[in-house]
Amino acid sequence: MLLTTKFLRPSSDPRAVPRDRLRALLDPAGPKRLDLVIAPAGFGKTTLASQWCARTSSPTAWLSLDEHDDQPRRFWQYVIGAFEYAGLPGMAQCHKLLAQEDDGDPTAVITALINELARDGGAWALVLDDYHFIQDDTIHRQLAWFIDYLPPGVLVCLASRTEPPLPLARWRVRRWVEDIHPGLLAFSEQECRQFFRDTMGLDITDEDARRICRKTEGWVAAMQLSALSGDSSISREGLAKPVGNLEVDERHISDYVLTEVLDKQPSHLADFLLETACCPRLNASLCNSIRGRDDSQEILEELLRQNLFLIPLDNHNGWFRYHDLFRDALSRRIQHAQPELAESLWRKTVDWLLAHGHVQEAIAQIVRHQDWPWLARVLSEHGNNLIHGGFHLPVLDWLGALPEHLLAESPQLQMLKIWGLFFANRVDSLEPLLVALEDLLDRRVADSHPDAEGALGLHSEISLIRSYLARSRSDDKAASDLTRRVLEEIDHTRIPLKSVTYYGIGLDCFGRGELPEAEDALRSAVHYGQVERKPSTVLSSGGLLAWIQYNRGDIDLALETCTEVRQWVDKHYADPSQPRLISCWQNSALTEIYRERNEPELARSHLAPLLEHVSNGTEPGQHVVIQYVRGHLAFSEGRFRDAIETLEDAWQTSRKRRDHIVFEPPASAALLARCFLAEGHPEKAAGIMSATEGEEATNPLNREQLRISQARVSNARGKPEDALECLVGLRESASRHAHNRHLVEILLVSAEAEDLLGQAGKANALLNEALELASGSGFVRLFGEESPRIREMLLDLPALRTPGSWNRLVLHMLRELESTRVAHEKQAASSSADQRSSVSEDHGSLVEPLSQREMEVLALINEGLANKDIASKMEVAPATVKAHIRNLYGKLAVGRRTEALARARELGLLES
Repeated sequence: MLLTTKFLRPSSDPRAVPRDRLRALLDPAGPKRLDLVIAPAGFGKTTLASQWCARTSSPTAWLSLDEHDDQPRRFWQYVIGAFEYAGLPGMAQCHKLLAQEDDGDPTAVITALINELARDGGAWALVLDDYHFIQDDTIHRQLAWFIDYLPPGVLVCLASRTEPPLPLARWRVRRWVEDIHPGLLAFSEQECRQFFRDTMGLDITDEDARRICRKTEGWVAAMQLSALSGDSSISREGLAKPVGNLEVDERHISDYVLTEVLDKQPSHLADFLLETACCPRLNASLCNSIRGRDDSQEILEELLRQNLFLIPLDNHNGWFRYHDLFRDALSRRIQHAQPELAESLWRKTVDWLLAHGHVQEAIAQIVRHQDWPWLARVLSEHGNNLIHGGFHLPVLDWLGALPEHLLAESPQLQMLKIWGLFFANRVDSLEPLLVALEDLLDRRVADSHPDAEGALGLHSEISLIRSYLARSRSDDKAASDLTRRVLEEIDHTRIPLKSVTYYGIGLDCFGRGELPEAEDALRSAVHYGQVERKPSTVLSSGGLLAWIQYNRGDIDLALETCTEVRQWVDKHYADPSQPRLISCWQNSALTEIYRERNEPELARSHLAPLLEHVSNGTEPGQHVVIQYVRGHLAFSEGRFRDAIETLEDAWQTSRKRRDHIVFEPPASAALLARCFLAEGHPEKAAGIMSATEGEEATNPLNREQLRISQARVSNARGKPEDALECLVGLRESASRHAHNRHLVEILLVSAEAEDLLGQAGKANALLNEALELASGSGFVRLFGEESPRIREMLLDLPALRTPGSWNRLVLHMLRELESTRVAHEKQAASSSADQRSSVSEDHGSLVEPLSQREMEVLALINEGLANKDIASKMEVAPATVKAHIRNLYGKLAVGRRTEALARARELGLLES
């Protein structure tokens, strides 16, 4: 049970100073998605948010957080409850999804909440008060994902004592964030007067209020500092005259205030403030290291108690940062007074950051100081790990900042640039860089350069890059030879390359259709990627492994692979302030898995992060894979126009950019033809298949897909003999290679062909075999994607009605599809009732009218009932029903249910 008091917005104190100018900043504007109100305790964050909620016309959900909410399920339970309490419809489904979620991943719940906000269309606001109680990185990542995909007009307001670890820098670039910090919370002269008189009840003159406001420019923290630096009471005599203006916007803080702070503090505090001003963040270990002391934790806590511009970054007094304005002023002071000491302290800070794994923060400091030789040394040492951790674009930026001579003299940095460009999918520019690097390495070996051994080691990396380039040219032999050469040399180099090498071998085997060998190589890639701490390689290798496992029919194993890999990456590389590292292969595999399990909401949640890559531009192979799974999901959901548009894009991209794709992407044309068949355009489907005849697929999975689709087209065009001929030998091949998904499809399409040839016994035997294989693999949705004829045959199949959860799931799905189809036909019939009436008059009466029993059967078919259900309702044997249906078809001159219903409506035998 949820505490409803947590959803109650605090009532505004009538004595509180109205903050109209700040309330306006909180209002929705442009692309904004987040209001961030960050300040220490007592700065009026909750009061400001409450005042804004009281004035805004938008529907608002309020949630007051506490330490008990630092658990993902409970957090989202209360977020959903807040929206429900505020009146957002559809929250019952969200609660239901959350109750069903048992693997610690509420992605489906968050997706459902976003969808409900989009469906409602209102300008909703969610206020999360006291967000500093949330420390769980999982919640931070999930909230970041939630904000990333909010519909337009929806706003989140966070009130917190500490800045949350969210991707704020990225959002600020997109103008998604409105920052309300202590500087903006500063009082105006009028607010200062109201504060002392109305809120505090102090008898202070207008002149005193004006003098205080002018001295501090309304900065509440500075006013507190004035009290700390002198008398505890505010009086006319206790305030010194201002010495110059406070230039918060330009100078950040006046020398006057700094002087008052430092001069009024004990010497050990003043020294500490100056000595640690070079630290972007502070903890006791860092401060002790650069100061050569061991009392830093006590001093940090003392500064925190005095509220001396020290902002805690956690609730454990472990990490802090100075207010940026205060830190800048301290830095200027020590650089001016003691420049050599300032330089020494700064270098010690960077050394500590590098030694303790804060590499990006250290590099940012080096770049800011433009110490290019040091940057070159750090990138040579740490750049490879950064690239394989997903930070190839920042590495390229840092390399671009280096003077040209430093890059030209360093083979390691040139190799780093090549890897960065490779991971950025800018492979067109690699060849001349590789040639130049090879020339440099050869010269060093020939000249017996001191680093000749390292130069030899880089040749393995060059070979590995060239193997990927060979794949993009479809030169599989060269790619395989280069990769295996690297594998032979790898133990003699100092560079950890095993994970990337095994991933390349996995790609080679996958391209040749050697799936067991590909799986072995990809498992090795995952293992060595974890040993070498290369999360991007782990994700990609695990994603491709899951893709293969899914296509072989091991859906549960594929899902387990994805889960294990994701958990490892999130455990070791979870930085909520950075975008979540994702893999095209893994998210695509998850989309396919959940689509096949008939869980479209979950499928969409894993597809959503990939769509941004399509919009912003990505490597063509990834583009095709993403569009393929996107089109497949649309096809499964009956959105055939969307599916056709997406799959046409995938097909054309795979044809035009084939030389730039390092693997053979899925056969989009095969799925595109199925979309046209589903729309009732077999000739268009045939045209697609004809266009692929000259394009021989190298991947056997793709070859099978294309031939199965060709057989479907033949069936739809009334040529079942051609369909069976097309499938000759394919069943044996798919069975031998354990391509279980395709094997089920082959059996279904063959069954349809046999039924068209009047071989009902053979058709039913094939269907039973398909059901048995699919039930063991967990396939569900593929039965709903087949032709209406196959679905009708399945509904009549006794084996599908035997007890079992999988049977019930498939039967329920097929019945729903049949009901939906009938409803659509009824709607279409209703919209053209007059036309049907005239057509009926033209056709006249049947030569032989339908009997009463045949009319009953026709009506029950119209309700979407299967033969067995019709028999039960009419209390006759199923064979009798089949006899009535045969007579019915003969009199109407049709051969299937949909044709019988359409013909009956033309003749006016069925009401709309």
